[in-house]
Amino acid sequence: MNTSLSWIKAYVPDLDVTAQEYTDAMTLSGTKVEGYEVLDADLDKIVIAQIKEIEKHPDADKLVVCQVDIGSEVIQIVTGAKNVKVGDKVPVVLVGGRVAGGHEPGQRVEGGLKISKGKLRGVESFGMMCSIEELGGTTEMYPEAPTDGIYIFPEDVKIGESAIAYFGLDDAVFEFEVTSNRVDCYSIIGLARETAATFRLPFVPPAVTATGNNEDVNDYVKVTVKDEELCPRYCARVVKDIKIAPSPEWLRRRLISVGIRPINNLVDITNYIMEEYGQPMHAFDLDHVAGKEIIVKRAAAGEKFVTLDGQERTLDDSVLMICDGEKSVGIAGIMGGENSMITDEVKTVLFEAACFDGTNIRKSSKKIGLRTDASTKFEKGLDPNNAKAAIDRACQLVEELGVGTVIGGMVDAYKNPWKEKRVPFDQAKINSILGTDISATEMIKIFESVDLTYDEDTKEVVVPTWRQDVERLADLAEEVARFYGYDKIPTTLPKGEATTGKLPFKLRVEEVAKDVSEFSGFSQGMCYSFESPKVFDKLMVPAGDSLRQVVEITNPLGEDYSVMRTISLNGILTSLATNYNKRNKDVRLYELGNIYLPSANPDKELPEERMQLTLGMYGAGDFFDMKGVIEELLEKVGMKGKEEYDPAAGKPFLHPGRQANVVYDGVVIGYLGEVHPQVLDNYNIGEKAYVAVLDMPEIVSRATFDRKYEGIAKFPAMTRDISMVVPRDILVGEIEKIIAKKGGQYLESYRLFDLYEGAQIKDGFKSVAYSVVFRAKDKTLEEKEVAAAMTQILTALEERGIELRK
Repeated sequence: MNTSLSWIKAYVPDLDVTAQEYTDAMTLSGTKVEGYEVLDADLDKIVIAQIKEIEKHPDADKLVVCQVDIGSEVIQIVTGAKNVKVGDKVPVVLVGGRVAGGHEPGQRVEGGLKISKGKLRGVESFGMMCSIEELGGTTEMYPEAPTDGIYIFPEDVKIGESAIAYFGLDDAVFEFEVTSNRVDCYSIIGLARETAATFRLPFVPPAVTATGNNEDVNDYVKVTVKDEELCPRYCARVVKDIKIAPSPEWLRRRLISVGIRPINNLVDITNYIMEEYGQPMHAFDLDHVAGKEIIVKRAAAGEKFVTLDGQERTLDDSVLMICDGEKSVGIAGIMGGENSMITDEVKTVLFEAACFDGTNIRKSSKKIGLRTDASTKFEKGLDPNNAKAAIDRACQLVEELGVGTVIGGMVDAYKNPWKEKRVPFDQAKINSILGTDISATEMIKIFESVDLTYDEDTKEVVVPTWRQDVERLADLAEEVARFYGYDKIPTTLPKGEATTGKLPFKLRVEEVAKDVSEFSGFSQGMCYSFESPKVFDKLMVPAGDSLRQVVEITNPLGEDYSVMRTISLNGILTSLATNYNKRNKDVRLYELGNIYLPSANPDKELPEERMQLTLGMYGAGDFFDMKGVIEELLEKVGMKGKEEYDPAAGKPFLHPGRQANVVYDGVVIGYLGEVHPQVLDNYNIGEKAYVAVLDMPEIVSRATFDRKYEGIAKFPAMTRDISMVVPRDILVGEIEKIIAKKGGQYLESYRLFDLYEGAQIKDGFKSVAYSVVFRAKDKTLEEKEVAAAMTQILTALEERGIELRK
């Protein structure tokens, strides 16, 4: 946002500071000035003078000798300009003065060109007449200036006065870095209000007077808003009997000071209001508006539209359009159409001041590849209540400048008006936040300086709608700090009570998972959450499997990163393959990362993110090593129950005879197994590999770090060994279930110590041996108590077809 100091002073008339003082103060109060340019930095001693006499140069055909009245005296200047005559008033730089550069545009010289007394072909010259380029301007900014020659002033200017002041160059232009939540500061009025509060001076906004004749605007135009979400407010006023002419000097100079080229009075008024109020406006030739009706609606998909710049744009149904009774006449908030442009023959104008959804304008601007000054402001999210003030101000300027006749009334489509917010005021809390001791009276005075009013009855600060950034007490504290002065806030030590910090429970469980994995020889890996749909083919996941129901990325980097993963194995297997192909031996890797499961209603609900602990290894180690890591983890997180392993896991990417689901409390919490040989081939891994995946939300919900102390046993244990001949299809886990269930109250532990298949065992069977320990906490056990428990165990084993080995 750029603005000139002179424009700010129009609303803060008592402001008297240098450009550097203004920069420092505004930046310190929170309205950062990125930089500034002093317009007359390279100009000096340039006055308005009048040519009294012109004579031919005695020794040069292309030069003339002029006698020029500079107010205090008449001096002689030799010039080659062809467009001057006696009586013309021209800018003259005196001896010792400076101009910005040469005659050609862009020939500026840092520090300016110093003019000295000299002789041209033997005739003395005591200064130089100036073109607009030599003053640092261009014919675009000053269209009345000749394209080749000396600038000629109007006849009513006063001889001897500063030409720098006449051109408005005794000024400085500031570039403000305005944050996106301070929409009000994208206007001169907003910056002037901040200036007045910063320097504690009166703020004098422009006085907007009522305009309009006795006619009714509703007789001229009808407005229908069909999408109130994208257009919360649409204001329209009509001006007839338009007289197109150049704008007055003051208006042109203000526009020039912020880099806007003056065009004509009508266009200049809309540009002026956009800068003054931060409210973009648009003017339509009402005679070209079919049906005298404005309809605000979305474009048709694939609609073609030619904008004012002559470019044809292809639109979709997300772009909001301004239409008349037959056709589209403008892209809302971005640019009008070529079919409704203002020409010099315009007789009746429709002024538009509307508020459009900022997000939609930003997206539409990007889609059609067109960004304008108007769209830049609308993108920030303007205040709908500002639209009426802006359009009334425009109509006031129309009457003041004699542009036309304003029709009475205004069409205002504003169904859901924005209301002022109220924020509870608490002086003590604000002082506590800032570390200050500021009185409530002083705080309220600061609020009032930026138009935040205080309601004594409710003890609330009433926030106007244009201050969208003030929502809570902390925002009020910021306002106090900004204008009280950050430099006045004393340095204090932080206050508070020391507390013992620790990680949240979920992160503590994950840290244990990391520790167990690393103590077991695994190194942590990080894998992409974005994957290719081809991953499911590599993992041999069948078509129609729920794993193939994925979240697709709208703007992927490529097909290989086009979906969010629903299974975590691809990343770990890819990393194992990379290590294998680099000939690294005995590799163990783990990852803690999310999978993304789409919701039943993806348009309204985000996917479910579930953390997975994924382990993968090849080389030293086998299925039972991986099983041991899982058991160690479950023990470390306090899951003291007995986990079970169900071989009917049915994972297509694992070896059909060497896989199992990990079951705890009847719930599957993960799986492990040897990777299927075909999958190994798909990943170019040339030896057996093993993986395990644990669903961390299931682990976290069952984990506990509570530990109960048990004293050392006082009474001796009794141990019994059982050697059994077991059918090969019976798993040892089933045997352990029987021992645990039938062992009785004195069963302390059991341990598998031998597993054998060989010549001494009949076909289809295996030898299994367990050591079973019994102990009582309150007495020494008797043989008959242990024998009774063993009988229960052996009977249950025999019922399952298991025999004692003889």
